[in-house]
Amino acid sequence: MHTFINNKQEIPVVSHLKPDGGVWTVKEKLWLGLSREDYKAQFLRNPVNWVLIFIFAIGVPLLIQRYLFGLDTVTHASNDYPWGLFLGFGLFGMVPLSASGFLLGTTVEIFGRKDFAPIERLALLNGLLGYFFAVVYLLVDLGMPWRLYYPMFISLGPAAVLFLVAWHVATYLSVQIAEVSSAYFEWVGWLKGKRFVKSITIGLTIAGIILSTLHQGALGALFTYAPTKVHPLWFSANFQWIHFFCSAIFAGLSMVICSATLCKHFMIWRCDRRFLDNVDRCTLGLGKGCAYALITYLVIKLVGVAHDQDWAYLLTGWGQYFLLEMAVAVVLPMILFAYGVKHRRVAMVRFAALISVLGIVWNRLNTSMICFNWQLYQEIPHWKEVWITITIFALYFIVYRFILYRLPILYEWRGEK
Repeated sequence: MHTFINNKQEIPVVSHLKPDGGVWTVKEKLWLGLSREDYKAQFLRNPVNWVLIFIFAIGVPLLIQRYLFGLDTVTHASNDYPWGLFLGFGLFGMVPLSASGFLLGTTVEIFGRKDFAPIERLALLNGLLGYFFAVVYLLVDLGMPWRLYYPMFISLGPAAVLFLVAWHVATYLSVQIAEVSSAYFEWVGWLKGKRFVKSITIGLTIAGIILSTLHQGALGALFTYAPTKVHPLWFSANFQWIHFFCSAIFAGLSMVICSATLCKHFMIWRCDRRFLDNVDRCTLGLGKGCAYALITYLVIKLVGVAHDQDWAYLLTGWGQYFLLEMAVAVVLPMILFAYGVKHRRVAMVRFAALISVLGIVWNRLNTSMICFNWQLYQEIPHWKEVWITITIFALYFIVYRFILYRLPILYEWRGEK
């Protein structure tokens, strides 16, 4: 895109008006102001697109196989290990990484920290797409997507945690769609829609806080269905919900740091000065929040171990693995965040955020798969399951990139308030 931007002063599209006074059509906006030939040329010269094509060439047939011939043809799922990568990574991993939406929404709209406004929409988009694709992973695991509404409306189970999670995710997705819709309304030029969303922003933010807090904890409460299967160091009946909630705080903030860093380096043509001039400062602010959240999470984890009297497990092989997770995924990024923020080392804060993102995924895989049935045997995911997981994540990447290229997420739409 840099080549086309240098040659054509009318792109990137940042307003409804062209430099010559004309008006961009929706079709022209979708093509990023390029002709069909230019768009095809920039698509083919991007090596990332060829990697994505390779992933889909193998992944799409595997997805078709899963729906035509059943889950057992692409996974090693069994009664012993009902939760594989589709839920271990797709649901339990992506949901905490998507907590950025309610965190930044609360920061900007409720606490009035307008200095974080340049990255607020990016955080909201993180949240929306993360939750949406967590549902996609869930549908791949469960099958029969046309029956998605059954546990919510037909087979009611108000006392069940799954019923709670289903309703929370569905309603919170609706809230996030509404929050992100203001960017879409700017892009299409529907000011009434944008103003309406703006008028209910406080209500949407409060709803997001309530719903996200509840279902982040409810995901942890799911494991109370199998209290004897998860290793005691990764399970605490009294603290499981708050472990999941606290870890989602630094996970969501770290995800915003990582995505903002990627946008700054690989999508600079789509970022305006407001974003670029403030992203480093916002990164330090988010890093400070991550440091506080990490030390809170560490203390609560230790309280859980002490409360359940699980100290003896620390002397076993599983205990050493638990300490490794705590050292690499919690203590290390906590120190890096604290040092980086104090000495204004933005690169260090970003590295700590990357460790936190990988660490929370590691923790969720440990809880749902690796340390599940720890007294029986270890299940290794089928290669087809791994590839389908990568394929869906690649689709997530494409949708994410498609929206960032077009909607005013990393830049401000000109000419409208």
